[in-house]
Amino acid sequence: MIRFRWSIVAASAALACLPLTAYLHAQGGPKVDVQFTDWNTATPNAYPHDPAFGVDGTSLWYTGMAAQALGRVDMNTGQAREFKLPGYHGPHGLVSDRDGNIWYTGNAAGLIGKLDPKTGQVTEYKMPDPAARDPHTPIFDRSGILWFTVQGGNFVGRLDPKTGAVTLKQPTPRSAPYGIVILSTGTPVFDLFGRNKIGTIDPKTLEITEYTLPEGARPRRIAVDAADIVWYTDFARGYLGRLDLKTKQVQEFPSPAGPGSQPYGISVTPDGAVWYSESGVEPNTLVRFDPATKTFQKWNIPNGGGVVRNMVTAPNGDLLLAYSGINKVGRVRIRKTT
Repeated sequence: MIRFRWSIVAASAALACLPLTAYLHAQGGPKVDVQFTDWNTATPNAYPHDPAFGVDGTSLWYTGMAAQALGRVDMNTGQAREFKLPGYHGPHGLVSDRDGNIWYTGNAAGLIGKLDPKTGQVTEYKMPDPAARDPHTPIFDRSGILWFTVQGGNFVGRLDPKTGAVTLKQPTPRSAPYGIVILSTGTPVFDLFGRNKIGTIDPKTLEITEYTLPEGARPRRIAVDAADIVWYTDFARGYLGRLDLKTKQVQEFPSPAGPGSQPYGISVTPDGAVWYSESGVEPNTLVRFDPATKTFQKWNIPNGGGVVRNMVTAPNGDLLLAYSGINKVGRVRIRKTT
């Protein structure tokens, strides 16, 4: 089933003369309208955790964590198909390589998997340390190396697809590496959900550097913009955060729904706008933040959201979302109206 709805929301009146951390719904910036389209997963109760964009330009892929499958939705036809995995893998995060293979983290099996959609064949890469029991989020750098986080096991990993070699490094103990992105320089950046920290790992030496956020912050997901500014959702305190890695300066912006908003999935679109979802409110919201004007706009997600744990930006600027609790995946199309 396909559902869609256009919605237009303008930013509200300014809160004048407030410090940076108090800006909320300030006036200014373009008005934006969005179109929500969603599709059911191929298997009921699949629990789609993360979305990914397919290199064919029409596919929205997802991890069916409860279905033990990877799913593909053709966004032109709405047709959904799932590829069953060879065992109880608990697929969590996923990403496509340049050839269209889908790589995923086997969160319940201590492995990274590669699916060839043409044949359905799955190749498994086991973790070299049994403590790395729960690979979490994967991402490719420009050279084709796969980087990933291991939340409970507390590692950041590197996998060379050419050799199959896996290398693991540990940040601060019990820091729960979670989201991961790649800077324009090729350096991976990851957030430590168990601490108030964000880290980088040198792609050559594998040396880890950690950056401290305000006390009590718990960065759950991260995104990076064209200037290599890192944006993060502070799940515990209800903030959108900005980290400049060069100056180590941190700025915080209260999320529209307040301290209990539980900001979660986040992405940056080509125009530099930061988008994320508030999972602590019902229905979940989709929030847009304009860094130039420091203004927010937000929309209630028409299907309720069911917790948007991750989102990605497609090359054309569309947002792709997974709605875990309601077994749907979706696309958000964005259009400036002024």
